[in-house]
Amino acid sequence: MYSTQQRTRESAILVGVIKPGESRWETEDSLDELELLADTAGAYVTDRVTQSLSRINAATYVGKGKVEVLRRLVAERGTDLVIFDDDLSPVQIRNLERALQCKLVDRTALILDIFASRAQTAVAKTQVELAQLDYLRTRLTRQWTHLSRQKGGIGTKGPGETQIETDRRLIGYRMATLRRRLEEIDRQRTTQRQRREAFTRVSLVGYTNAGKSTLMNALADAGVLAENRLFATLDATTRLVALAPNKQVLLSDTVGFIRKLPHRLIESFKSTLDEVRESDVLLHLVDATHPRFEDQIRVVQATLKELGAHEKPALLVFNKIDALREHGLLGALREEYPESAFVSALRGIGLGELKQKLLALIERDYVERVVYVPVAEARTLAHLRQVADVVSEAYLYAQDGREVLPVARLHLRASPRVFLDLKPALEAYAGLRPLPEAAVQGAGLPAGTHRAASRL
Repeated sequence: MYSTQQRTRESAILVGVIKPGESRWETEDSLDELELLADTAGAYVTDRVTQSLSRINAATYVGKGKVEVLRRLVAERGTDLVIFDDDLSPVQIRNLERALQCKLVDRTALILDIFASRAQTAVAKTQVELAQLDYLRTRLTRQWTHLSRQKGGIGTKGPGETQIETDRRLIGYRMATLRRRLEEIDRQRTTQRQRREAFTRVSLVGYTNAGKSTLMNALADAGVLAENRLFATLDATTRLVALAPNKQVLLSDTVGFIRKLPHRLIESFKSTLDEVRESDVLLHLVDATHPRFEDQIRVVQATLKELGAHEKPALLVFNKIDALREHGLLGALREEYPESAFVSALRGIGLGELKQKLLALIERDYVERVVYVPVAEARTLAHLRQVADVVSEAYLYAQDGREVLPVARLHLRASPRVFLDLKPALEAYAGLRPLPEAAVQGAGLPAGTHRAASRL
């Protein structure tokens, strides 16, 4: 793969195909996005070439006439790179490179290149390398023939084994190593998430460049890299965010989605995207200034479905409202999406309304329970007040076997999952039986007290 840090800006020609059932504006919109991807990768676009096809050419993807047009354009411009908006087969790449005499990249290779340049942590680098190897394994007819020479030595080749077979086997070894490493990372992250299960987990999802990292910084002062470029964030970042005086949630910023997101990337980024799968609520951030934001919403929803997270409670959040140019557009959006929140993460507009709506969504499925905890268990009482709403509390006495203990009677309100997580801790106090007032007076014990919680 070509790293943007190892090359100067290259000139590029974009190629898109209008397939049956697709309109020209859909293809042009996709090419607009491909141009942003090219810019992010370090290339500048000089031309676009499109063709309407009823059937894809198995040998060259586009028709022979269009290949000739591309060949002349490459020669005239001195083009470094031709980028196709769809994935190409190894045969198509080989034939096109022979005909055009320049470097060729399809959409998946371009996205992988961006991911490789953006990966900063060991986890992200491992995930990207696995996706790259998975992509390159099927393209050994034209590259990576250096692998066996790199490995070398006795036992690297079987009887009659070709160079390509050897390289494919070596790639398989490396992929197996990376998968084992990611499985270990996944186990570690699962353990970390289990430690945080007392908190409601919220994941920021959305199309790439919608402003998720900016919103994360605005809500949690997280110091996450926020750039006006695609895929600025590859690693999940999790921070505590206070929605109310006694209500904190864990907010996670994740990798952005995009149309035609390579499936191998979803598979490789499993440990990162598990933050989305295991969250309680989703904040679906939308760039309100994008002319095709409805399409981006559909792409995100389709990707969430692929992840198995499409049925989670979600709050639609329209970002960048300060940049809306058309008068009345914000009012129209509010009318069309009345349940949504409208913010400018960059300027801090609408964050209070966002917190209120998110809190209301979280509390929609809350249930109530009454629990008894010995007053001496100060740590347990503090934990209960942290993870649940205390509707009311009373201090009285309870029988624990032959012993009489001062206890707190807490009327709690929280999500069913919180009570499920609390069950092991509360089972120790399941045998407590409150003493009747007459028994308390007969024993000469001070009267208990009762007070309502400060927040209902």
